[in-house]
Amino acid sequence: MTTPAPAAVIDRTTQPGRFSRRWRQVRQIQARLPSLASLSDRELTKFAKSLGWQARSGVGAQELLIDGFATACEAIRRTLSINLYPVQLYAGLALQTGQVVEMQTGEGKTVTAVGPVFVRALEGRGTHVMTSNEYLAERDAAHLTPTYELLGLSVGCVKAALETPQRKKVYACDVTYGTANEFGFDYLRDRLKLPDSTPDDDDEHGPKSTKTVQRGRHFAMIDEADSILLDEGRTPLIIALPTTAEESLAIMIKWSHETAALLAASHDFVFKAEDKSAQLTEQGCRRVLMHRRPAAVCRYDLETIYRRVEIALQAQWAFHRDRDYLIKEDEVQIVDESTGRAMDGRRWQEGLHQAVEVKEGMEPTDDHAVGARITLQRYLSLYPFVAGMTGTAWSSRREFRRLYRLKVIRVPTHRRCLRAALPPRIFATLPAKFDAVAQQVAELREQGRSVLVGTPSIRASEQLSERLKKLNTPHRLLNALQDAEENDIIAEAGQPGRVTIATNMAGRGTDIILHNAVRNAGGLHVIATEYHSARRIDRQLVGRSARQGDPGTCQFIVSVEDELFQLVPEKWKKRWQAAALAEHRDELSAATWLGIFLKAQRRIERQHARDRRKLGKQEQKRWRTYRQMGLDPCLDLAEDR
Repeated sequence: MTTPAPAAVIDRTTQPGRFSRRWRQVRQIQARLPSLASLSDRELTKFAKSLGWQARSGVGAQELLIDGFATACEAIRRTLSINLYPVQLYAGLALQTGQVVEMQTGEGKTVTAVGPVFVRALEGRGTHVMTSNEYLAERDAAHLTPTYELLGLSVGCVKAALETPQRKKVYACDVTYGTANEFGFDYLRDRLKLPDSTPDDDDEHGPKSTKTVQRGRHFAMIDEADSILLDEGRTPLIIALPTTAEESLAIMIKWSHETAALLAASHDFVFKAEDKSAQLTEQGCRRVLMHRRPAAVCRYDLETIYRRVEIALQAQWAFHRDRDYLIKEDEVQIVDESTGRAMDGRRWQEGLHQAVEVKEGMEPTDDHAVGARITLQRYLSLYPFVAGMTGTAWSSRREFRRLYRLKVIRVPTHRRCLRAALPPRIFATLPAKFDAVAQQVAELREQGRSVLVGTPSIRASEQLSERLKKLNTPHRLLNALQDAEENDIIAEAGQPGRVTIATNMAGRGTDIILHNAVRNAGGLHVIATEYHSARRIDRQLVGRSARQGDPGTCQFIVSVEDELFQLVPEKWKKRWQAAALAEHRDELSAATWLGIFLKAQRRIERQHARDRRKLGKQEQKRWRTYRQMGLDPCLDLAEDR
């Protein structure tokens, strides 16, 4: 598959209507910089605070835009020794107006956000900068604290380990960093503290109570917006209240697992891989009834028994260890598909988590009652101003518009992208694919190149690692089991002869700095071993090479037995795999088979988009209904689950 070309340099003369206004503002900001450069640090801070006084006295953000961005640029130059490029200023201006900005990987999104965050923070209502994981939030907050302090702003980072008094202090800061989930959970905790109020009582300053930790929601800046708004946006945030599980329920879960193992696919149940569901047939229901039931199970009605068996089937057929979850510290931890990171503390609902635990030979943990819930999609709608930035948003621009009413713009790269996409290679079987990848890695390493190999799961990364060990090829492995070492592994991934095997987590938030010898040898080569369920994830991976004008190459090496085909209808999968084996050769014609892979990928993308759209409509309807009834949509929604 040919890698999508980077956005071309904008011809500002041929498209004046669309771009002239914002580029004119960029030139005005640049013209303002020399006068600020002559100020001392103390004078610059005093000037920045004077902008805040104007904002709080009623002067609009638009009137302070040029001075605000110029002041932020000067602070970045002094504290980080970075001069912002015109394209970064252009992106910052778009973010300030509430848009999703697509900037190619390595173009400096972190510092680009400082300008719009500073201008929005001038009003004194606080701004929230959301990232995809706590490590990145803490890193960015620490990295930019000197810059914000020079601008007269306070900075905090909300982390899972913080107690309530510390959280209140962090939210009282002018700029607060944290994960989107943590912001959402704090909102739900605040709702639980004010059960007699409703979300309608909140304005942008938040509920008027000293009990709450959040002082309100004014402006949200979202890093990796596609991951947070689309991939995580459909997952409800739930505060679970522990309940003491009955002994009979634990017996039921174990019995359901044993019964599910006796059932035959297609005959006793129908499994749909595309939506990870299992449904008993009439024959299957009869077999369940005929299977001996302990007295504890007999206490439950037949509908509950059938449902528990279907959940057990779902756990056995749809969720796989080291792909969808991993066992860490004797706990089942869910793995995020889009990042490859373990989501500590996240649990599946409706008994699925306990079913997976029993499948892995563990005792089922206590079930949890839902105390409060909200989706990120609904939570972010509570902010008057939302903006996002990512390297991959353009292909999902219609969905951003439909779900969040956010316009997506593409920002050109500062330097021309030199990435070369090699023709894809397609194999009939997984072993043939992994052999080809291992052989190519060994050859590239001898040339002095650095190589990053992307895999969709922990299991796939370990299978490839075994192949490389047999070839005596040194390499580093990066997946959710080594997430604590991520920074060190990625920091060395650009060294000559360095081979890094990584799940999707290597594509987000970390930089690969190339050694000069690697740059001279042709740069970083990225091998994608599968097409993912979304083109955005593919683009994130290949975008690791050829950044900021560096050379680099990328190539897809895939097989008809890839995990992508586990998510398509069974009849499609069987037909395609039979056709591949009928060719009686390991490597297939890319011209013939590439279209099949892209068809499967587009089908899954559309299904996920439909799921997100359906969830959004359901959530809207529930909120509207509960508000009409005078109930709290966050707390009372738990009753209809």
